[in-house]
Amino acid sequence: MTNGLPVSRLVNVAVQLAPQAAQSPGVDTALLLGTSTVIDIVTRMRTYATLAEVAAAFGTSAPEYLAAALWFAQAPQPTSINIGRWAPDGSNGQLFGGLISAARQLASFWTQFGDASFRVTIDGGAPQNIVADLSGVSNMNGVASAITDELTGAVMTWDAVNQVFVLTSDTEGAASSVSYLSTSGAGTDISVYLEMQSGDEGAYQANGIAAESALEAVVIMDNRFSSQWYGLSVLEADDDDNLEIAEYIEAASTKHFYGITTDDAGCLIAGNTANIAYLLREEGYDRTAVQYSTETPYAVVSLLSRILTTNWDGNNTAITLMYKQEPSVAAEDLSTTQADALASFNANVFIGYNNDTAIIQYGTAASGEFIDTVIGIDWLAGEIQTNCFNLLYTSKTKIPQTDAGMNQLSAAIAQACQQAVTNGLLAPGIWTSAGFGQLQTNDFLNNGFYIYQPPVSSQSVQDRASRVSVPFQVAAKLAGAVHTVDVTIDVNP
Repeated sequence: MTNGLPVSRLVNVAVQLAPQAAQSPGVDTALLLGTSTVIDIVTRMRTYATLAEVAAAFGTSAPEYLAAALWFAQAPQPTSINIGRWAPDGSNGQLFGGLISAARQLASFWTQFGDASFRVTIDGGAPQNIVADLSGVSNMNGVASAITDELTGAVMTWDAVNQVFVLTSDTEGAASSVSYLSTSGAGTDISVYLEMQSGDEGAYQANGIAAESALEAVVIMDNRFSSQWYGLSVLEADDDDNLEIAEYIEAASTKHFYGITTDDAGCLIAGNTANIAYLLREEGYDRTAVQYSTETPYAVVSLLSRILTTNWDGNNTAITLMYKQEPSVAAEDLSTTQADALASFNANVFIGYNNDTAIIQYGTAASGEFIDTVIGIDWLAGEIQTNCFNLLYTSKTKIPQTDAGMNQLSAAIAQACQQAVTNGLLAPGIWTSAGFGQLQTNDFLNNGFYIYQPPVSSQSVQDRASRVSVPFQVAAKLAGAVHTVDVTIDVNP
């Protein structure tokens, strides 16, 4: 049979793959910002899936490890933690090599080089022609040590976790640097084997930087990784740092929530006006919370871990922090007067009760707003934003600028609100604020929410020309939570 005419002349089938919908911004991630030098100033942040990974990178005594231990100890257990680098004293210039293959990690590969050589420049000075005797090394640390013995103003180390060599200048600051390696012209060149030449896959320079404030480090993390973390704890920040960071977090375009741990005894004195909880309360910050702890310096990380593991896509999964546990956090033994003082400052505490229990008390942000409400509303806003975006993004045609088109957007908003009812964030109740649309004060919201959209005919000519939707207004009734119970018992003989 001949090829004949193409069937597409009669029946033409075209396949269009719809774009994948965007994901909602997560409120289940956190960043621990520390001062350890494990993470270089170029990489700035790494994600760790287990506490064992953190221990391998930082050891078991670093603040990053101690805070991560609290994060992973919570139940339900988070899936990962982000750890970032803050350089309060500046940073050392560094050169990171590419991945060393398994074959080159054998000592026998390196012992063949009795005159291992390369050329390097440290801090912009005169080039150094290095010749090292590697014939007696027994492992990769030995290779790095033998090279260090021949260097001036720098140290070579072996990073066993990432399986790379790292060359670090002895100096700190903006003038600190390490060049790529090159051939010296003497001995046996090993720069190619160290994977530290310009152009080697995975090799990169991290020039030193000047000392930075905690706020400057947070701004960098927000600019570079804003979508990758929601909760934040800056491990070595002082009160001045915390005030600056809290102000930034409150106004940041991408929503975050900041946690602070304090052991300031002033928090236990109702009239004290110098403690960090008082100062933050006076600013009325919704996006910062303080926890008082004398025994556990990063206790608030456990608090963040508990609330950020909320499954907002589930059924009846919304929680309040009151009454929750903080594994590995020492409970405080306080008097009623001291506990009341903390409450007056809107500070939280993991506190013991006389029935042999310990609980998180009070679950409030610095403003007095409940933390679960702030984070829950952030989740809801993100869901509404994403639902509307995906409607516009995945539509094969267009969303018309008609009442029918607006109804599609309203349905996308309602979908997010309905999930908020399903997870327990919202619930039916009486609307006590000012009304809008058909909603009046003291009306009962049967669905737990109400969405108002004016008719398209009410739009201005300018808005229609700019293809702007009508303004939507949402009334959302919080489900709230019970924290205390009053019971009166009348006994009749």
